[in-house]
Amino acid sequence: MKAQLRALIEQGLTALRTAGTLPADLPSPDFAVERPKERAHGDFSTNAAMLLAKAAKSNPRALAQQLVDALPASDAVAKIELAGPGFINFHLAPGAWQQQVRHIHAGGPVFGRNASGGGKTVGVEYVSANPTGPLHVGHGRAGVIGDCIARVMAANGWDVKREFYYNDAGVQINNLAISTQARAKGLKPGDADWPADAYNGDYIGDVAASYLRGDSIEIEGHVVSGKDDADDLDAIRKFAVAYLRREQNSDLAAFGVSFDRYFLESSLYADGKVEETVRELIAHGHTYEEGGALWLRTTDFGDDKDRVMRKSDGTYTYFVPDVAYHLSKWQRGYQRAVTELGADHHGSLARVKAGLQALDCGIPAGYPDYVLHQMVTVMRGGEEVKLSKRAGSYLTLRDLIDEAGRDATRWFLVARKPDSQLTFDIDLARSQSNDNPVYYVQYAHARICSLLRQAGEKGYAHDAARGDAALHRLDDAPAQELMRELSRYPEVVEAAGATLEPHLVAQYLRELANAFHGWYHASPVLVEDADLRDARLALALATRQVLANGLDLLGVGAPESM
Repeated sequence: MKAQLRALIEQGLTALRTAGTLPADLPSPDFAVERPKERAHGDFSTNAAMLLAKAAKSNPRALAQQLVDALPASDAVAKIELAGPGFINFHLAPGAWQQQVRHIHAGGPVFGRNASGGGKTVGVEYVSANPTGPLHVGHGRAGVIGDCIARVMAANGWDVKREFYYNDAGVQINNLAISTQARAKGLKPGDADWPADAYNGDYIGDVAASYLRGDSIEIEGHVVSGKDDADDLDAIRKFAVAYLRREQNSDLAAFGVSFDRYFLESSLYADGKVEETVRELIAHGHTYEEGGALWLRTTDFGDDKDRVMRKSDGTYTYFVPDVAYHLSKWQRGYQRAVTELGADHHGSLARVKAGLQALDCGIPAGYPDYVLHQMVTVMRGGEEVKLSKRAGSYLTLRDLIDEAGRDATRWFLVARKPDSQLTFDIDLARSQSNDNPVYYVQYAHARICSLLRQAGEKGYAHDAARGDAALHRLDDAPAQELMRELSRYPEVVEAAGATLEPHLVAQYLRELANAFHGWYHASPVLVEDADLRDARLALALATRQVLANGLDLLGVGAPESM
């Protein structure tokens, strides 16, 4: 509907230019066509006249009236009103909402999608956990947010590449190796010789046992095998990383999260990309030496202070490989990059962006887009759940999936804005009640499927063409409200993609389900009147389609029965 109204307004502006009310060469401004907060103010509103009043040397409200007078007639518009200093409010005719139902039927699974991304390539990086243990609940939130960002961006016409960045170099990997070695030598947490920085979870014992058995781990086309040698620390390191990468991949698969590419931090060093990045930064004159260290002038690019790149001992600070990694994204054709991280990474963002700008290689300002998520608190029976015996010090994603199910876990972890603290109530997630949002939405879909089964049992053959033709019969308030909600879906998809906020889809689906349940209770569907019955079934089927489309963007199932 917004596109249709925008086209109508553009025709009115063209008429005003022709009449001399507006300068003939005056381009149209980027005017808004929005749904007012108050329904009494109409279905849509535009500020077009207010933006053009100065150029027209006119009072905004007077110009608004002239624009209204210049608008061509439209069957979709029932009434137009002026409001405030010059807003134009549109009240749509019932036929406009009914036409949206037909559009949904015609679009089917692609209804709501658009081509605003223009097929440009975007890399979406998410999870990117260290391969040192099972994924925790925070990784789960990162996984579903990143996965859903990828889904909504694809729905907005982007060519999406999903990427997992493995931090497989550094102190934490060495700690993993010595932990596994200690277990392989028969030690356990609490023993006198147990390494101080070792990981204490039971999973380390599983890794060590598998290594000593000589098990083979296949990961991305490579096979890593264990052996009965607890002294070969390098072999233990390679095996442990492969073992835990496979385990993480398995957990993510169970969560419905996948990737197109796995990128290893170690490859940046092996391929000389870190050194290459440093040489380029030096060559472009954005570095200096002080106190035996190499510094980057990040303050030239908006950072609050300059940052050390290479310490006096010759080692690089952690943001340097991050710059090299994001440079590789640009070099690999990612016209846009989205990186999903935990909020604890906030401090490094400015310096990474500064490093990329300092390379002077055409990377746009603001590259990459960062999406940060806050912590998750898990509750059961009114008490916080913190520990997993297997992990030792945290609740794993697998634990949560096993308790709450994949659909509920995905919904609850993505349904709130990423930068908000999240409390995950296991009892609520498992409940079959209207208080459980994912159950409420899925039940709406299942209820519609049940309607169709009941129609068949009663001998009613649904005539889709007759239903679409009879939509004018649906002139009651609950039906009109449901149609209005259905019409919002393309706008929600566009907004979720533009703002990288897939939780908007979850919020919308709950509102749509509420409108459907309200209409369902007010309007018996399987009535004797065939035209009315088919019209109501047509509305129900459109609702089912939008529910399924929206649930798919969240990676949540659309069950046919519950």
